[in-house]
Amino acid sequence: MKKILALMLALVMVFALAACGETPGEPSSDPNASAAPSAGPADVPEVEASAELEFGTGSSTGTYYGFGSTFATYISNNTGVNITAVTSGGSQTNIEMVDGDEQQLGFVQSDVMDYAYNGTRLFVDAKGNPAPLTGFSTLAALYMEQVQIVTLNPDIKSVADLEGKYVSIGVSGSGVYFNAIDVLGAYGLTEEDINPVYQNFDNSVESLQDGKIDAAFIVAGAPTTSIVQLATSNDVYLVSLDQEHIDALIESSPYYSAYTISKDVYGTDEDCTTVAISAVLIGADDLDPDVAYTIVYTLFQNSDKISHAKASEMSVEFGASITSVPYNEGAARYFSEQGFEVPTA
Repeated sequence: MKKILALMLALVMVFALAACGETPGEPSSDPNASAAPSAGPADVPEVEASAELEFGTGSSTGTYYGFGSTFATYISNNTGVNITAVTSGGSQTNIEMVDGDEQQLGFVQSDVMDYAYNGTRLFVDAKGNPAPLTGFSTLAALYMEQVQIVTLNPDIKSVADLEGKYVSIGVSGSGVYFNAIDVLGAYGLTEEDINPVYQNFDNSVESLQDGKIDAAFIVAGAPTTSIVQLATSNDVYLVSLDQEHIDALIESSPYYSAYTISKDVYGTDEDCTTVAISAVLIGADDLDPDVAYTIVYTLFQNSDKISHAKASEMSVEFGASITSVPYNEGAARYFSEQGFEVPTA
């Protein structure tokens, strides 16, 4: 009997130790990260493709790096394509690195890649002449980044109300800066019609809290951590764009899309109507089509298995929505199989 009891006790201890082995991972610094869902084996393509790729994302605390490193690890663990996600200066830097053959993949804003491909704004020479970069192609649009105009002043109800106000419009020459210029321009305003302040997200929120500025342009996926933190101790207001001006902006700059931010996102009194751009995965122009196919197939066929909140926002239809820069042939093959035709070079 004692032997039987000892054996039973040993079995209990074995199971207990096995259970204790399931320790949770360290939390991500990215606010959009989420716990990995339970899922079955990965759905991977039959095509045998292998490669070692470097992937430029963004800052270490941003969504580009958080989401990018998560799905890069997933693809690396389940296919022959090994992707190393690295931090970077963001969209412009990533395009320059991919175009210069220093990286093979990059995360970019759809508007910035339009500037690059057509040689406008951020991509001109010292004399202001077009200096296009075209050594890259689209792999997929992944999620939307909203143009958010944030204020603590309830009297600022329209973009027109920003005239004469102190407004942060992003770091000079940044993607956010040009988004702000576009939106102001749609309402007949220029940089000279406001008191412009050139700050990044974190500094803009700090200046709002300290009463140094009246409003700030923040372009990022909502909910944005800096705005969430601001809303914990302040009544936050988002300035809406009306439909007439949204339509005019999209007509002149087709990389924008209409978007509504629900009032539940930040606890505002009403929904906010605005515009958004796309967060896009690009690849080098000479990226093997079979490798591109493997990346896009694995990413979209397993979005429910990728442990990041942005994965739940992905859809094949949205992935195929880019028109300004041609798709890699391998990516186009995947979308064609799903019933969506995309432009190729």
